[in-house]
Amino acid sequence: MSVATAPIPPAAPIPPPALIPPAIAVAPRGIRIVSHSNLFYWWPVWFVGFLLTFLTLVNGHYMVIVPRDAVVLKDAAVTAQIDGKTSSYGKNDVLVLPQGHMPGAGATIDQPHLHAANNSGYGIMFATVLVLVIFITNVPLRGLWSILVIGLIVLLTVIFQLAGFWEHILRGLYLLDIRINAAGYFLISSLLFGLWLFTMLVFDRQIYMTFTAGQLKVKTEIGGGEKVYDCGGMTLEKQRSDLFRHWLLGLGSGDLIVRTSGAQAHQLDMPNVLFIGRKVRAIEEMLREKPVVGLSP
Repeated sequence: MSVATAPIPPAAPIPPPALIPPAIAVAPRGIRIVSHSNLFYWWPVWFVGFLLTFLTLVNGHYMVIVPRDAVVLKDAAVTAQIDGKTSSYGKNDVLVLPQGHMPGAGATIDQPHLHAANNSGYGIMFATVLVLVIFITNVPLRGLWSILVIGLIVLLTVIFQLAGFWEHILRGLYLLDIRINAAGYFLISSLLFGLWLFTMLVFDRQIYMTFTAGQLKVKTEIGGGEKVYDCGGMTLEKQRSDLFRHWLLGLGSGDLIVRTSGAQAHQLDMPNVLFIGRKVRAIEEMLREKPVVGLSP
């Protein structure tokens, strides 16, 4: 007796393994460190200058230059010929000048046109900002020195207040009359802003270093090419901050020192780096990473 057997169907073909795409090489992201000159910290001078230019224009007063023998008359009556008509002015404050002193062409005299504020505080403010910026950018006050200077300022302020010196100081400042017309503020601020902008965007960017996951590229001078260093064993040092220069004027800048390793170790100084805290943290995180190398298929 025979038993019928059903034919065994052929095994289904095993699909070929899916092709695994090769690893894509990760392009190393770079962090650029730019060293700026001390001119960057001069932005308060041109900023205050432009502000005082605007305030002087809207102040609505004019400056008149008079000779030594000018005479001021109070409640004087004046009769003058203006455009062929006789005009009389009574009880006015009159400034009498020698004939031919006022500028003009022919018989026409130029009206006052030099915009100047009637408050001498504008000039005192501009001079104070200028002197403070010169002092802060040339006298480093790092770490403890910043705290000592702040403490000294607070202490002297309290002592002067208790001794009643501030009244005499403010009266003396009131007698200190510094006048700059609107064109003077504008000219100084425009030239300084132009130099500041050119230095920030063009000149300073010729000196920089670029960190990648495994290398450090340094361009130290205009036309000097680039130098490449290995990041192995490299150390970063953020110098102690100058509270006035780095935080008050620099808005979070700082000085960075990079030390390379190897037979030809170098120390690279990068002063006045903007947002240095955030950039140093990003560089340290990058140095802990390893670049991914692409695999051939």
